[in-house]
Amino acid sequence: MPIPEDVTGEEIDKDVRQELQSLPKGLADDVAKNLVMIARLIDEDPEQAYGYAKVALRLASRVAAVREAAGFAAYANQKYGEALAEFRAARRMSGGVELWPVMADCERGLGRPEKALDMAGAPETHKLDKAEQVEMRLVAAGARRDMGQLDAAIVTLQSPELASSAVQPWTARLRYAYADALLAAGREDEAREWFAKAVESDKDGSTDASDRLAEMDGVEFVDALVTDDDVPVEHEDDEPRTPTDGGGDIDGDGDGGRGDVVDGRERDED
Repeated sequence: MPIPEDVTGEEIDKDVRQELQSLPKGLADDVAKNLVMIARLIDEDPEQAYGYAKVALRLASRVAAVREAAGFAAYANQKYGEALAEFRAARRMSGGVELWPVMADCERGLGRPEKALDMAGAPETHKLDKAEQVEMRLVAAGARRDMGQLDAAIVTLQSPELASSAVQPWTARLRYAYADALLAAGREDEAREWFAKAVESDKDGSTDASDRLAEMDGVEFVDALVTDDDVPVEHEDDEPRTPTDGGGDIDGDGDGGRGDVVDGRERDED
C-alpha cells in the first residue's frame, strides 16, 4: 500500500523503534512507516488502517509491537477473533499484561461475556496500572450488561475512580458508562446527573455525553447544513409547501449520528 511522502517512520514511539532494531535497517524503516499509517488512520478510516496492518504483519510478524498494532486494527474493524489472536501473540512475545482489558473486550465482541468476567477476576488484573484497571472495570460492566445484569453493571462501575472529583483521562468515559447504565435501569434523574458530570470532564469530546444530556432535556438540534433552498416557502395565496410539493428534504438525512463509546469498543448496544 502507498505511503505518503511526509511519513518517515520516525514518528513512532521510541520503545517501538527499539523493538524494530532487531530487523535490517531498510526493513525496519518500512515496518515503521506502516505502523505510522495504522496509527494515523485507525480512527478515521479503520478499514484502510487494517490494510496497512496486514502489510506490517507480512514484513515483521515476530515483532510484538506489530502484532499489537495488527490487533488494534482488527479490533477497530470489529474482527474480534482475529484481534484476540494478535493480542495473545503480542502478549506472549512481550510478557506484559497491558492488553488484558482489550482482550477481555474481544471476548465480549465474540459473544462470550462470561469469559470476559472470568478475565476481570484473574490474577493478571492486579498487575494493571490505574488506567488499565479502569478499562477492565468498564469491560466487566459491559459484560454484565450483555448478560442483562443491569444492577450488577451499576455496582461494578461504583469505584473510588468514579467518586473522585479529580479529572483523569478515563474520567469522562467512566462517568458516561455509569450514566448510561443508570438510564438503562430506569434511574433517569441519577443518569442525568452523571451525564452532566461526564460533560464537565469530557474536554476532548471522547463521548457524546452532551448530546445525551440534551436529548434527556428535550432539546432538538437543527441541521446547520440546511440551506435556504431546503426550507419550504410560503406564498401569500398558497398553503405552506411540504417536501412532496418539491420543497426538498427539510429534515436532513435523519441520522442522529450517535455512536456508543461506553467501554472503548464502538458497539450498537450498551
